[in-house]
Amino acid sequence: MNARTTIVTADDFGLSDEVDEAIERAHLGGIVTHASLMVGGPSAAGAIGRAARMPRLGVGLHVALCEIAPTGPAPGLVDGGGLLRDDIARYGVALGLRPRLARAVEDQIEAQFDAFAALGLSPTHVDAHKHLHLHPVVGDALVRVAARRRVPRLRVPFEPRPALAAIEPTAPSAFHAALNLAAKRLARAARAAGVPTNDVLFGLRWSGAMSKRRLLGLLGAARPGATEIHVHPATAHGWRFHAPAYRYAEELAALTDPDVRAAFAAAGRG
Repeated sequence: MNARTTIVTADDFGLSDEVDEAIERAHLGGIVTHASLMVGGPSAAGAIGRAARMPRLGVGLHVALCEIAPTGPAPGLVDGGGLLRDDIARYGVALGLRPRLARAVEDQIEAQFDAFAALGLSPTHVDAHKHLHLHPVVGDALVRVAARRRVPRLRVPFEPRPALAAIEPTAPSAFHAALNLAAKRLARAARAAGVPTNDVLFGLRWSGAMSKRRLLGLLGAARPGATEIHVHPATAHGWRFHAPAYRYAEELAALTDPDVRAAFAAAGRG
């Protein structure tokens, strides 16, 4: 992707009515161009109904391998309550040590693609809940499935720190550097498999805190290639699976702000 384009993706479509309503508002009256649908999310049926009213909204698959209910059998991937396990650190170690879990992950990815297709949709993109595809086992499986399914774009969560520091002081972070190394590995795997990707992504360091000022800074910085900004709007807190520290309503307000809309129009809509 060499042309300058800006993609704004709202994650967690289908996770709650509060999220789905905010995504609808941020698309119809704001800058959201795409939404990532969780086929196993509690409000997935309602999200599909909303998507039918928004033909210009690109809907992709938000592969969920943690936190919510699985799609079909998921041996070894669920906790005692029947949800996909959310102990990310232990989960990651287990994926690297137990080949059966790796196979179960790929089967679960396939099942979620099948469920997406059963809705009569073709994904505009694919990504993973909590960026779990940065794990090499998950990333390799997702690349294989995306290649077989001819997905138009796979999200690579590579976030260049200098771009963030130009907007506000940002100290170096070993964790952020490790994520970027994993993202580069994922990008190489995707290229080798012929799966298109974005070039950079913003929304990791400021996840749940994408303010008007930050959006204006990101939109105002010209970059070659495809820039994806991923966001998490919602109309309220308090729903199941919400992140207490996220500023959902502030993100929704920023995404629909007239100044942000003007900056987005100038940035090159994706």
